[in-house]
Amino acid sequence: MAAMKPRTGDGPLEVTKEGRGIVMRVPLEGGGRLVVELNAVEAGELGDALKAVVSR
Repeated sequence: MAAMKPRTGDGPLEVTKEGRGIVMRVPLEGGGRLVVELNAVEAGELGDALKAVVSR
């Protein structure tokens, strides 16, 4: 039987280009990671939306 390891969200936000997609891995407070695959247009729109919220 494999040893059980705790799932933690520790670690940095990671964004990598994989093939034609952009994969974003976001550590979560309760543990684990949220993994989202975006295309270039979606990534640009997400960046614009985040900038708009942060600049308020």
